[in-house]
Amino acid sequence: MIRKYLLPVLAVAGLVFAIWMMKQAAKPVPAGKPVSDPPRSPFANKISGSGIVEANTRNISIGSHVPGIVTRVFITVGKRVKPGDPLFTLDDRKQQADLAVKEAALKEARARLAKLKQAPRAEELPPALARVKEAEAILEDARYQLQITEKLKDARAIAIDNVIKRQYAFEAAEARLTQAKADLKLLEAGSWKPDIDVATANVTAAEAEVQGARVEIDRLTVRAPVEGDILQVNVRPGEFAPGGPTPDPLILLGNLDKLHVRVDIDENDAWRFQREAPAVAYIRGSPQFKTDLTFEYMEAYIVPKRSLTGDSTERVDTRVMQVIYSFKRGKLPIYPGQLMDVYIDDRAPRPAQPFPAIEKESKK
Repeated sequence: MIRKYLLPVLAVAGLVFAIWMMKQAAKPVPAGKPVSDPPRSPFANKISGSGIVEANTRNISIGSHVPGIVTRVFITVGKRVKPGDPLFTLDDRKQQADLAVKEAALKEARARLAKLKQAPRAEELPPALARVKEAEAILEDARYQLQITEKLKDARAIAIDNVIKRQYAFEAAEARLTQAKADLKLLEAGSWKPDIDVATANVTAAEAEVQGARVEIDRLTVRAPVEGDILQVNVRPGEFAPGGPTPDPLILLGNLDKLHVRVDIDENDAWRFQREAPAVAYIRGSPQFKTDLTFEYMEAYIVPKRSLTGDSTERVDTRVMQVIYSFKRGKLPIYPGQLMDVYIDDRAPRPAQPFPAIEKESKK
């Protein structure tokens, strides 16, 4: 009896549930409320673009001159630095050792130069004079012995070989005296000027090597190139700092006294842009915060679009002209790297002005 009525009841209940589910699915889904109302352009005709906030010096990615291990980091995020302030240092033990060797070589070169300039020493002259007097005495003795030989009336009184020996001894004594006098004269004259010039050049070269070693040590301390604020610190003591470009900057630095916003204007709208046209920027997600923009400069080269907003209708294969505006930060809750919605007044476009080169060609 139960089975006779249970199955029809379940079938009717399933049918009713299916009809109810179909009606629920057919109902339109209500649109979700946005987190904040989108900004509205104050201009009737406008050029719109997304802009990214950056420092007025641009965001400077600080790198290292040479690779090495970081030994000390002097700054923290948000700290204000001036040009030349140290940011971080690398291990310099090897460079300090090289500097010590080159300083020793410089000291040796200076000592050699001083020795040449101070020549002759007062202590060196008396021995040289004594050698001259000794040579003179030997010469006088050789002359006397030769004179005795020459005064003999009988040639048989002395052997011929002794006569020849005394003659050679006299000549040798003359030569030794000449050499002793020349050595004394050379000693009294002091160092030769070319020798002093060579020693001076060696000192200059050693000084240059010492200065080069000090420069290498100074390069291991990375310093701030401009005055600004530390935006990011991605290096810690003990970490390896590679030389050259890195995917993430070791330190990001920029001057935030006055902010810039880099606006991407679609290439299809680039011809409508005018520098003197007023522009307004809204903080994304908070349209109640807005600021007037001041034109700074534009980069006339059209580049591929890189700053993406995430909009589903956004084209990523387009090119944009980048225009840089400035604004006073004041009390705006805005930070570097944040996106802003920018609207530029689209005034009546002026007639196209040909480039000077094209105009000259047309006149020809």
